[in-house]
Amino acid sequence: MSKTLKLGLPKGSLQESTLKLFRKAGYHINVSSRSYYPSFDDPEIEAMLIRAQEVAGYVEAGIIDCGLTGKDWILEQNASVFEVAELIYAKEGLRPVKWVIAVPNDSRIKTVTDLNGKRIATELVGFTKRYLKSKGVKAKVDFSWGATEVKPPHLADAIVELTETGTSLRANNLRVLETILLSSTRFIANKQSWQDKWKKQKMENIVMLLKGALAAEEQVGLKMNVSDKSLKRVMSLLSALHSPTISALSDKGWYALEVMINEKTVRDLIPKLKKAGASGIVEYPLNKVIP
Repeated sequence: MSKTLKLGLPKGSLQESTLKLFRKAGYHINVSSRSYYPSFDDPEIEAMLIRAQEVAGYVEAGIIDCGLTGKDWILEQNASVFEVAELIYAKEGLRPVKWVIAVPNDSRIKTVTDLNGKRIATELVGFTKRYLKSKGVKAKVDFSWGATEVKPPHLADAIVELTETGTSLRANNLRVLETILLSSTRFIANKQSWQDKWKKQKMENIVMLLKGALAAEEQVGLKMNVSDKSLKRVMSLLSALHSPTISALSDKGWYALEVMINEKTVRDLIPKLKKAGASGIVEYPLNKVIP
């Protein structure tokens, strides 16, 4: 009998970035526009697209073995799950996202305590209520079905909203009162599934490849040829990085250098390497970096 791991992938804002990450990790996935069941080239994985808000609940109940969702939705559902790994990526980039309390620019509300007796709109109702209670604040917290930013000042005094860049808040003339939660994507497992030796190994393998793909996102490979007389100068430019791989070329007195570096540094580094005597410089993308 073949074994199967039931995997929940987040549908919605995280969907494309998650599928892209899995593809970079080496999984070939096909998703029909009307289907909730992506097909993997790995017959041992049975995947389903589920709203990120619901993944933790289904994992806790054992309906699926594991899944990817935000830390925010795990806390919102108070789900009892095993967190296998943190995977820092989001819709806009490789950084955590923030849940903030925001109010209109001209609001008299200046601090969280000023929210006493006010009305707040959010998707993160449970966590917001617990947060306000911890601050001794009593406010009316309403579930928002969307377009939360446009609700103040007429439908709500304040909102609790997810933001990555703050652009949408500023566009709607809102200012941030306080950040109440930093959240990132987590790979979570059902606690019983995690005790299953085969499923645990399968999940660990998936996480290793996903982490490798994420590690490669911000790095590139760089290789170049360097003469004996230029080697010291070039190495001094690379000294802050991991030790480059150095191999002798067939031409006497020449070496090939290869190194992995942060992509953000390449633009400034390549001209310096060229000036120091490096030649045949090649920059190439990386798929996975497994430590």
